[in-house]
Amino acid sequence: MNQVGLKRRIDDGLCLLLMAVGFLLPIGAGIGWLDMPGVLIPALIAFGCAVWLAFGRTMSLGVSLVGAASGVLVPSAAMSSGAVLGAQAAGLWLFVAGLSIIVWRALENLSELKRSGAFMNLLVPTLFGLWLLYLWEVLVIGFDVPKVLLPAPSQIGEILASRTDILWVDFQQTFLKAVLGGFVIGCGSGFVVALVIDRVPFLARGLLPLGSAVSAIPIVGIAPIMVMWFGFDWQSKAAVIVVMTFFPMMVNTLAGLNSPDEMQKDLLHSYGASDRQSFMNLRLPSALPFIFNALKINSTLALIGAIVAEFFGTPTKGMGFRISTEMARMNVDTVWATIAVAAVAGSVFYGMLALLERRLTFWHPSYR
Repeated sequence: MNQVGLKRRIDDGLCLLLMAVGFLLPIGAGIGWLDMPGVLIPALIAFGCAVWLAFGRTMSLGVSLVGAASGVLVPSAAMSSGAVLGAQAAGLWLFVAGLSIIVWRALENLSELKRSGAFMNLLVPTLFGLWLLYLWEVLVIGFDVPKVLLPAPSQIGEILASRTDILWVDFQQTFLKAVLGGFVIGCGSGFVVALVIDRVPFLARGLLPLGSAVSAIPIVGIAPIMVMWFGFDWQSKAAVIVVMTFFPMMVNTLAGLNSPDEMQKDLLHSYGASDRQSFMNLRLPSALPFIFNALKINSTLALIGAIVAEFFGTPTKGMGFRISTEMARMNVDTVWATIAVAAVAGSVFYGMLALLERRLTFWHPSYR
Protein backbone atom coordinates (compact mmCIF):
# COMPACT_ATOMS: atom_id res chain seq x y z
CA MET A 1 0.00 0.00 0.00
CA ASN A 2 1.45 3.36 -1.02
CA GLN A 3 1.62 6.39 1.26
CA VAL A 4 -1.54 7.94 -0.19
CA GLY A 5 -3.52 4.76 0.41
CA LEU A 6 -2.14 4.45 3.93
CA LYS A 7 -3.10 8.04 4.70
CA ARG A 8 -6.63 7.42 3.50
CA ARG A 9 -6.90 4.28 5.63
CA ILE A 10 -5.79 6.30 8.66
CA ASP A 11 -8.37 8.98 7.87
CA ASP A 12 -11.05 6.31 7.55
CA GLY A 13 -10.07 4.77 10.88
CA LEU A 14 -10.15 8.17 12.55
CA CYS A 15 -13.57 8.77 11.05
CA LEU A 16 -14.90 5.49 12.47
CA LEU A 17 -13.38 6.19 15.88
CA LEU A 18 -14.81 9.66 16.15
CA MET A 19 -18.28 8.60 15.04
CA ALA A 20 -18.34 5.55 17.33
CA VAL A 21 -17.19 7.51 20.38
CA GLY A 22 -19.56 10.33 19.54
CA PHE A 23 -22.42 7.87 19.30
CA LEU A 24 -21.61 6.11 22.58
CA LEU A 25 -20.90 9.14 24.78
CA PRO A 26 -24.56 10.27 25.01
CA ILE A 27 -25.53 6.74 26.04
CA GLY A 28 -23.02 6.90 28.89
CA ALA A 29 -24.52 10.23 29.90
CA GLY A 30 -27.96 8.66 30.13
CA ILE A 31 -29.32 9.95 26.83
CA GLY A 32 -31.16 7.23 24.95
CA TRP A 33 -30.85 7.31 21.17
CA LEU A 34 -33.82 4.93 20.93
CA ASP A 35 -36.01 7.70 22.24
CA MET A 36 -35.00 9.82 19.27
CA PRO A 37 -35.52 7.80 16.06
CA GLY A 38 -34.93 10.93 14.00
CA VAL A 39 -31.37 10.85 15.33
CA LEU A 40 -30.76 7.10 15.52
CA ILE A 41 -31.63 6.14 11.94
CA PRO A 42 -29.49 8.78 10.18
CA ALA A 43 -26.65 8.03 12.60
CA LEU A 44 -26.70 4.32 11.72
CA ILE A 45 -26.78 5.07 7.99
CA ALA A 46 -23.89 7.50 8.27
CA PHE A 47 -21.86 5.08 10.37
CA GLY A 48 -22.51 2.26 7.90
CA CYS A 49 -21.25 4.42 5.07
CA ALA A 50 -18.13 5.21 7.07
CA VAL A 51 -17.50 1.46 7.47
CA TRP A 52 -17.94 1.06 3.73
CA LEU A 53 -15.34 3.76 3.14
CA ALA A 54 -12.88 2.11 5.49
CA PHE A 55 -13.16 -1.53 4.44
CA GLY A 56 -14.70 -1.51 0.98
CA ARG A 57 -12.28 -2.15 -1.86
CA THR A 58 -13.91 0.48 -4.05
CA MET A 59 -15.33 3.88 -3.26
CA SER A 60 -19.07 4.23 -3.73
CA LEU A 61 -19.87 7.90 -4.19
CA GLY A 62 -23.58 7.26 -3.94
CA VAL A 63 -23.25 5.48 -0.60
CA SER A 64 -20.93 8.10 0.83
CA LEU A 65 -23.16 10.97 -0.24
CA VAL A 66 -26.23 9.26 1.19
CA GLY A 67 -24.32 8.69 4.40
CA ALA A 68 -23.24 12.29 4.56
CA ALA A 69 -26.75 13.53 3.85
CA SER A 70 -28.25 11.26 6.52
CA GLY A 71 -25.55 12.11 9.04
CA VAL A 72 -26.27 15.80 8.52
CA LEU A 73 -29.69 15.22 10.11
CA VAL A 74 -28.20 13.92 13.35
CA PRO A 75 -26.99 17.18 14.95
CA SER A 76 -30.10 19.01 13.77
CA ALA A 77 -32.48 16.42 15.20
CA ALA A 78 -30.51 16.13 18.45
CA MET A 79 -30.52 19.89 18.95
CA SER A 80 -34.19 20.28 18.10
CA SER A 81 -35.08 17.51 20.55
CA GLY A 82 -33.44 19.42 23.39
CA ALA A 83 -31.66 16.28 24.62
CA VAL A 84 -28.21 17.30 23.40
CA LEU A 85 -27.31 20.95 23.19
CA GLY A 86 -24.39 23.27 23.73
CA ALA A 87 -20.66 23.01 24.23
CA GLN A 88 -21.07 20.11 26.73
CA ALA A 89 -22.38 17.73 24.07
CA ALA A 90 -18.99 16.16 23.38
CA GLY A 91 -20.53 13.20 21.60
CA LEU A 92 -22.37 15.44 19.19
CA TRP A 93 -19.22 17.32 18.22
CA LEU A 94 -17.23 14.13 17.79
CA PHE A 95 -19.98 12.81 15.53
CA VAL A 96 -19.86 16.04 13.50
CA ALA A 97 -16.07 15.68 13.20
CA GLY A 98 -16.42 12.14 11.87
CA LEU A 99 -19.15 13.23 9.51
CA SER A 100 -16.86 15.98 8.22
CA ILE A 101 -14.35 13.32 7.19
CA ILE A 102 -17.09 11.45 5.28
CA VAL A 103 -18.01 14.62 3.39
CA TRP A 104 -14.35 15.40 2.76
CA ARG A 105 -13.73 11.95 1.30
CA ALA A 106 -16.83 12.12 -0.86
CA LEU A 107 -15.87 15.51 -2.29
CA GLU A 108 -12.28 14.37 -2.75
CA ASN A 109 -13.38 11.37 -4.81
CA LEU A 110 -15.87 13.45 -6.78
CA SER A 111 -13.09 15.84 -7.78
CA GLU A 112 -10.92 12.90 -8.93
CA LEU A 113 -13.47 11.44 -11.33
CA LYS A 114 -12.15 11.13 -14.87
CA ARG A 115 -15.43 12.25 -16.38
CA SER A 116 -15.63 15.99 -15.95
CA GLY A 117 -17.86 18.65 -17.39
CA ALA A 118 -19.80 21.74 -16.53
CA PHE A 119 -22.03 19.82 -14.12
CA MET A 120 -19.14 18.21 -12.25
CA ASN A 121 -17.23 21.48 -12.14
CA LEU A 122 -20.20 23.05 -10.36
CA LEU A 123 -21.16 20.06 -8.19
CA VAL A 124 -18.07 19.94 -5.97
CA PRO A 125 -17.97 23.67 -5.06
CA THR A 126 -21.75 23.66 -4.56
CA LEU A 127 -21.65 20.69 -2.17
CA PHE A 128 -18.68 22.19 -0.35
CA GLY A 129 -20.51 25.50 0.05
CA LEU A 130 -23.60 23.75 1.38
CA TRP A 131 -21.46 21.84 3.87
CA LEU A 132 -19.89 25.07 5.13
CA LEU A 133 -23.38 26.55 5.59
CA TYR A 134 -24.41 23.47 7.55
CA LEU A 135 -21.37 23.67 9.81
CA TRP A 136 -22.19 27.33 10.36
CA GLU A 137 -25.73 26.37 11.37
CA VAL A 138 -24.62 23.60 13.73
CA LEU A 139 -21.93 25.66 15.44
CA VAL A 140 -24.12 28.73 15.92
CA ILE A 141 -27.06 26.75 17.32
CA GLY A 142 -24.91 24.28 19.26
CA PHE A 143 -22.93 26.96 21.07
CA ASP A 144 -25.98 29.22 21.40
CA VAL A 145 -24.29 32.19 19.74
CA PRO A 146 -26.39 35.38 20.16
CA LYS A 147 -28.10 36.55 17.00
CA VAL A 148 -26.58 40.02 17.32
CA LEU A 149 -23.12 38.46 16.97
CA LEU A 150 -23.77 35.90 14.24
CA PRO A 151 -27.18 34.67 13.08
CA ALA A 152 -27.63 31.14 11.79
CA PRO A 153 -28.16 30.57 8.06
CA SER A 154 -31.73 29.45 8.80
CA GLN A 155 -32.46 32.82 10.43
CA ILE A 156 -30.97 34.63 7.43
CA GLY A 157 -33.10 32.45 5.15
CA GLU A 158 -36.22 33.44 7.05
CA ILE A 159 -35.43 37.11 6.43
CA LEU A 160 -34.80 36.42 2.75
CA ALA A 161 -38.21 34.76 2.51
CA SER A 162 -40.19 37.25 4.59
CA ARG A 163 -38.66 40.49 3.30
CA THR A 164 -38.29 39.64 -0.35
CA ASP A 165 -40.13 42.76 -1.50
CA ILE A 166 -37.82 45.13 0.40
CA LEU A 167 -34.68 43.29 -0.65
CA TRP A 168 -35.82 43.35 -4.28
CA VAL A 169 -36.32 47.13 -4.18
CA ASP A 170 -32.85 47.52 -2.67
CA PHE A 171 -31.40 45.23 -5.35
CA GLN A 172 -32.99 47.28 -8.11
CA GLN A 173 -31.71 50.55 -6.68
CA THR A 174 -28.14 49.41 -6.05
CA PHE A 175 -27.36 46.74 -8.62
CA LEU A 176 -29.66 47.23 -11.60
CA LYS A 177 -29.32 51.01 -11.63
CA ALA A 178 -26.10 52.13 -9.96
CA VAL A 179 -23.81 49.12 -10.48
CA LEU A 180 -24.75 48.24 -14.07
CA GLY A 181 -24.97 51.87 -15.16
CA GLY A 182 -21.64 52.88 -13.65
CA PHE A 183 -19.97 49.65 -14.79
CA VAL A 184 -20.97 50.11 -18.43
CA ILE A 185 -20.04 53.81 -18.52
CA GLY A 186 -16.76 53.38 -16.64
CA CYS A 187 -15.52 50.33 -18.55
CA GLY A 188 -16.75 51.64 -21.90
CA SER A 189 -15.10 55.03 -21.50
CA GLY A 190 -11.89 53.44 -20.23
CA PHE A 191 -11.76 51.20 -23.31
CA VAL A 192 -12.39 54.10 -25.72
CA VAL A 193 -9.79 56.33 -24.07
CA ALA A 194 -7.28 53.47 -24.24
CA LEU A 195 -7.85 53.25 -28.01
CA VAL A 196 -7.28 57.00 -28.31
CA ILE A 197 -4.09 56.84 -26.25
CA ASP A 198 -2.88 53.97 -28.43
CA ARG A 199 -3.19 56.23 -31.47
CA VAL A 200 -1.85 59.34 -29.69
CA PRO A 201 1.02 58.09 -27.52
CA PHE A 202 1.85 61.40 -25.82
CA LEU A 203 -1.50 61.27 -23.98
CA ALA A 204 -0.25 58.28 -22.02
CA ARG A 205 2.38 60.44 -20.30
CA GLY A 206 -0.36 62.65 -18.88
CA LEU A 207 -3.25 60.26 -18.29
CA LEU A 208 -1.45 57.28 -16.76
CA PRO A 209 0.06 59.24 -13.83
CA LEU A 210 -3.32 60.92 -13.34
CA GLY A 211 -4.97 57.51 -13.29
CA SER A 212 -2.59 56.31 -10.59
CA ALA A 213 -3.37 59.37 -8.50
CA VAL A 214 -7.15 59.02 -8.84
CA SER A 215 -7.05 55.27 -8.15
CA ALA A 216 -5.30 55.98 -4.86
CA ILE A 217 -8.18 58.16 -3.61
CA PRO A 218 -10.36 56.11 -1.18
CA ILE A 219 -14.08 55.64 -1.80
CA VAL A 220 -14.93 57.54 1.38
CA GLY A 221 -13.24 60.58 -0.16
CA ILE A 222 -14.97 60.38 -3.54
CA ALA A 223 -18.49 59.43 -2.45
CA PRO A 224 -19.45 62.62 -0.54
CA ILE A 225 -18.26 64.78 -3.43
CA MET A 226 -20.27 62.80 -5.98
CA VAL A 227 -23.35 63.01 -3.76
CA MET A 228 -22.98 66.81 -3.72
CA TRP A 229 -22.53 66.94 -7.49
CA PHE A 230 -25.15 64.42 -8.70
CA GLY A 231 -27.67 64.26 -5.86
CA PHE A 232 -28.79 61.50 -3.51
CA ASP A 233 -30.21 59.09 -6.10
CA TRP A 234 -28.40 56.31 -7.97
CA GLN A 235 -26.63 58.72 -10.35
CA SER A 236 -24.11 59.75 -7.68
CA LYS A 237 -23.32 56.10 -6.93
CA ALA A 238 -22.88 55.39 -10.63
CA ALA A 239 -20.45 58.33 -10.79
CA VAL A 240 -18.38 56.79 -7.99
CA ILE A 241 -18.31 53.50 -9.90
CA VAL A 242 -17.20 55.27 -13.08
CA VAL A 243 -14.22 56.77 -11.24
CA MET A 244 -13.34 53.38 -9.75
CA THR A 245 -13.62 51.34 -12.97
CA PHE A 246 -12.31 53.79 -15.58
CA PHE A 247 -8.58 53.54 -14.98
CA PRO A 248 -8.33 49.75 -14.42
CA MET A 249 -9.99 49.25 -17.80
CA MET A 250 -7.80 51.84 -19.50
CA VAL A 251 -4.54 50.47 -18.10
CA ASN A 252 -5.38 46.83 -18.84
CA THR A 253 -6.54 47.62 -22.37
CA LEU A 254 -3.32 49.49 -23.12
CA ALA A 255 -1.27 46.61 -21.73
CA GLY A 256 -3.21 44.15 -23.87
CA LEU A 257 -2.85 46.16 -27.05
CA ASN A 258 0.92 46.30 -26.55
CA SER A 259 1.25 42.61 -25.60
CA PRO A 260 2.01 41.17 -29.11
CA ASP A 261 5.74 40.74 -29.67
CA GLU A 262 7.70 42.23 -32.55
CA MET A 263 7.87 38.93 -34.44
CA GLN A 264 4.10 38.73 -34.67
CA LYS A 265 3.88 42.34 -35.85
CA ASP A 266 6.60 41.77 -38.44
CA LEU A 267 4.78 38.69 -39.74
CA LEU A 268 1.59 40.66 -40.42
CA HIS A 269 3.64 43.48 -41.93
CA SER A 270 5.32 41.01 -44.28
CA TYR A 271 1.87 39.90 -45.43
CA GLY A 272 1.04 43.50 -46.28
CA ALA A 273 -1.61 43.87 -43.56
CA SER A 274 -2.91 47.36 -42.93
CA ASP A 275 -3.03 48.97 -39.49
CA ARG A 276 -6.73 48.15 -39.24
CA GLN A 277 -6.14 44.52 -40.17
CA SER A 278 -3.29 44.25 -37.68
CA PHE A 279 -5.51 45.74 -34.99
CA MET A 280 -8.50 43.47 -35.66
CA ASN A 281 -6.57 40.24 -36.22
CA LEU A 282 -3.68 40.55 -33.77
CA ARG A 283 -3.71 43.40 -31.27
CA LEU A 284 -7.39 43.33 -30.23
CA PRO A 285 -7.57 39.53 -29.82
CA SER A 286 -4.33 39.66 -27.81
CA ALA A 287 -5.89 42.34 -25.59
CA LEU A 288 -9.06 40.35 -24.85
CA PRO A 289 -7.61 38.45 -21.84
CA PHE A 290 -6.45 41.76 -20.37
CA ILE A 291 -9.82 43.39 -21.05
CA PHE A 292 -11.74 40.57 -19.39
CA ASN A 293 -9.34 40.67 -16.47
CA ALA A 294 -10.28 44.34 -15.99
CA LEU A 295 -13.99 43.56 -16.40
CA LYS A 296 -13.89 40.88 -13.70
CA ILE A 297 -11.96 43.12 -11.32
CA ASN A 298 -14.35 46.00 -11.99
CA SER A 299 -17.41 43.80 -11.40
CA THR A 300 -16.44 43.46 -7.75
CA LEU A 301 -15.21 47.04 -7.42
CA ALA A 302 -18.50 48.37 -8.80
CA LEU A 303 -20.63 46.54 -6.24
CA ILE A 304 -18.39 47.53 -3.35
CA GLY A 305 -18.31 51.14 -4.51
CA ALA A 306 -22.08 51.39 -4.85
CA ILE A 307 -22.78 49.95 -1.39
CA VAL A 308 -20.17 52.12 0.33
CA ALA A 309 -21.31 55.23 -1.54
CA GLU A 310 -24.86 54.71 -0.24
CA PHE A 311 -23.58 55.22 3.30
CA PHE A 312 -23.08 58.92 2.50
CA GLY A 313 -26.53 59.75 1.21
CA THR A 314 -29.27 57.89 -0.60
CA PRO A 315 -33.07 57.67 -0.80
CA THR A 316 -34.76 55.27 1.61
CA LYS A 317 -33.72 52.23 -0.42
CA GLY A 318 -30.56 50.50 -1.52
CA MET A 319 -28.28 47.81 -0.14
CA GLY A 320 -25.93 50.24 1.54
CA PHE A 321 -28.84 52.14 3.07
CA ARG A 322 -30.35 48.87 4.34
CA ILE A 323 -27.08 47.72 5.90
CA SER A 324 -26.45 51.01 7.70
CA THR A 325 -30.00 51.49 9.00
CA GLU A 326 -30.62 47.89 10.07
CA MET A 327 -27.24 47.70 11.78
CA ALA A 328 -28.18 50.79 13.81
CA ARG A 329 -31.36 48.95 14.86
CA MET A 330 -29.33 45.80 15.71
CA ASN A 331 -31.23 43.76 13.11
CA VAL A 332 -28.14 41.78 12.24
CA ASP A 333 -30.09 39.04 10.45
CA THR A 334 -31.41 41.60 7.94
CA VAL A 335 -27.89 42.93 7.45
CA TRP A 336 -26.64 39.42 6.69
CA ALA A 337 -29.56 38.84 4.32
CA THR A 338 -28.61 41.98 2.39
CA ILE A 339 -24.99 40.85 2.33
CA ALA A 340 -26.12 37.47 0.99
CA VAL A 341 -28.07 39.13 -1.83
CA ALA A 342 -25.05 41.27 -2.70
CA ALA A 343 -22.74 38.25 -2.62
CA VAL A 344 -24.99 36.20 -4.90
CA ALA A 345 -25.47 39.09 -7.31
CA GLY A 346 -21.75 39.78 -7.46
CA SER A 347 -20.91 36.10 -7.94
CA VAL A 348 -23.43 35.68 -10.75
CA PHE A 349 -22.18 38.85 -12.44
CA TYR A 350 -18.57 37.67 -12.19
CA GLY A 351 -19.54 34.20 -13.42
CA MET A 352 -21.30 35.60 -16.49
CA LEU A 353 -18.20 37.61 -17.39
CA ALA A 354 -16.00 34.55 -16.86
CA LEU A 355 -18.29 32.46 -19.10
CA LEU A 356 -18.21 35.13 -21.81
CA GLU A 357 -14.43 35.28 -21.50
CA ARG A 358 -14.17 31.53 -22.02
CA ARG A 359 -16.36 31.73 -25.13
CA LEU A 360 -14.36 34.57 -26.69
CA THR A 361 -10.84 33.56 -25.63
CA PHE A 362 -11.09 29.77 -26.06
CA TRP A 363 -7.86 29.93 -28.04
CA HIS A 364 -5.85 31.19 -25.07
CA PRO A 365 -3.31 28.69 -23.62
CA SER A 366 -5.02 28.84 -20.20
CA TYR A 367 -8.11 27.11 -21.67
CA ARG A 368 -6.36 24.43 -23.69
